[in-house]
Amino acid sequence: MNQYIADNKDRFINELLDMLRIPSVSADPKFKQDVLRTADFVAQKLREAGADNVELCETAGYPIVYGEKVVDPSLPTVLVYGHYDVQPADPYELWHSPPFEPVIKDGKIYARGACDDKGQMYMHVKAFEVMMQNNALTCNVKFMIEGEEEVGSANLATFVKNNKEKLNADVILISDTGMLGNDTPSITTGLRGMSYVEVEVTGPNRDLHSGLYGGAVANPINILCQMIASMHDENNHITIPGFYDNVQELSKEERAEMARAPFSLEKYKQALDLPDVHGEAGYVTMERNSIRPTLDVNGIWGGYTGEGAKTVIPSQAFAKISMRLVPNQTSEEITEKFKKHFESIAPKSVKVLVKPHHGGEPVVTPTDSVAYQAAAKAYEETFGVKPVPVRSGGSIPIVAMFKSELGLDSVLMGFGLDTDAIHSPNEHFGVFNFMKGIETIPQFYKYYAEMSK
Repeated sequence: MNQYIADNKDRFINELLDMLRIPSVSADPKFKQDVLRTADFVAQKLREAGADNVELCETAGYPIVYGEKVVDPSLPTVLVYGHYDVQPADPYELWHSPPFEPVIKDGKIYARGACDDKGQMYMHVKAFEVMMQNNALTCNVKFMIEGEEEVGSANLATFVKNNKEKLNADVILISDTGMLGNDTPSITTGLRGMSYVEVEVTGPNRDLHSGLYGGAVANPINILCQMIASMHDENNHITIPGFYDNVQELSKEERAEMARAPFSLEKYKQALDLPDVHGEAGYVTMERNSIRPTLDVNGIWGGYTGEGAKTVIPSQAFAKISMRLVPNQTSEEITEKFKKHFESIAPKSVKVLVKPHHGGEPVVTPTDSVAYQAAAKAYEETFGVKPVPVRSGGSIPIVAMFKSELGLDSVLMGFGLDTDAIHSPNEHFGVFNFMKGIETIPQFYKYYAEMSK
């Protein structure tokens, strides 16, 4: 198989570059045709790789690409999940090269979606082709590639509920996470959940002259900033009443095990050009970004932001706020607590509105399962070292949904790096990582089949 991979390396990369050129931004309606075009691209590549029954499954939003290869009903079945939509590329001016004109520089592919998740999803399509061409497919495989992950997967749960027989499998395989380093592979065993809201603060019924009205009426931007600032105390604990009620606390032993993962605080700060880190008192950086809940402002706007000066008190101010959740918290519970608290701290001089966007539940996957052990052996086979189990700070809400609806655990075989700038300008994915994924994934199938007997 490795010879086939080597012989087709350039083609694999060029196909990925072709897909990256399509701006499949699901959040922005102006890219609708591009998102649909990407779905067609993925479907065609699945067919060319050897998948059967490839179809675009319509939803209330963007279609889900489905395909399968059942080689023997008695063999275990792997359900591969990924997504073909990408985050908006804004702000475009911060990109060193246009986000949808991929370039390879210093061994890295620069483009929106290079790592999240087009590059990582496409590893599975090419790994499948490799196994098919080498008569080495040891499991049945099903593909479910969606186009709405970056906007909350609103229609995926309905599709899963309505297609349980079609999606019947033994394990779900996902590459939408990362690993500690190219010399330190890791397998993600935990994901945080998410509560995402938009808030609106309204003062006067129109924008006002700041000289004539300043000091006499509430400025919605000032008020919003004060409200947001009050949501953390001096120890960076979140002040929403009951926010930590159900938070699962890890034992000293579990925290000590986490601390075994290689991590350099100095390199971390250097990579981000930071003089120091910041976070909840009593926890170290790798705990703050994985096992602790958070509240962050993702965007804030209002008033005049154009060139020059305009002395105005704005009528409204807005912010988008996300909260990452940990086991035993639920998105519904936290969204409601946020709404109640945010409304309660607003002064009478303004009106507030909280609009929930989307949420997802935290999840922890077992490390004693056959699937995890097969993944660990696959990484060890191709990297030469055992992978480290880690908990990620990111969210893949559908992992918990797959467990509740299909009864299946997921194996999170990520090949991205923390430095890949996903969701940011200059997102990239290493050519080494892309090819290593194509090499490693077939090993998972081999070991999973062997260990499932």
